[in-house]
Amino acid sequence: MAVKPIRLFGDPVLRTPAEPVKDFDKELRQLVKDLTDTMIDAPGVGLAAPQLGVGLRVFTYYVDDRLGHVVNPTLDLSDEQETGDEGCLSLPGLAFPTPRSIGVVAKGFNMHGEPITLEGTDLLARCVQHETDHLDGIIFIDRMDAEQRKAAMKAIREAEWFGEPAPVVKDSPHRTLGKAI
Repeated sequence: MAVKPIRLFGDPVLRTPAEPVKDFDKELRQLVKDLTDTMIDAPGVGLAAPQLGVGLRVFTYYVDDRLGHVVNPTLDLSDEQETGDEGCLSLPGLAFPTPRSIGVVAKGFNMHGEPITLEGTDLLARCVQHETDHLDGIIFIDRMDAEQRKAAMKAIREAEWFGEPAPVVKDSPHRTLGKAI
């Protein structure tokens, strides 16, 4: 099992847009495994590569017994929206009402570079949107109106984990230094 530390709110990697995956190699397959193991251990319904400090467009999900991953996702969202409680492994223990589209069609690739399409509604749609936001440097509280965001920020500042230092990360020994080239 390859459980990695999850980056917490305030870590700059969570606000940095991730780079598209170009190499569908052993390193990517290991990243998908690390994401999956960490997500299940947390436990969570989704986890994006930036949450492990990796700036690549990859996320995993585990919703309604559907386990999978998407590399380089693009989304087509339904017009109908709903507001529901949403949490994040990078903001542990907190959840806030967040508006999302009810349905999503995500197109991308699996870890072997094969094209995939993932369609979902409700929790799966919310998860896919949430994780894709992470790949764009967006955190779910950014989706709230100003009043809700202010209340969320207050709760974040009061959380026992807030202000903890980011985990120490070693430089990658691989020639790409953990980034797509």
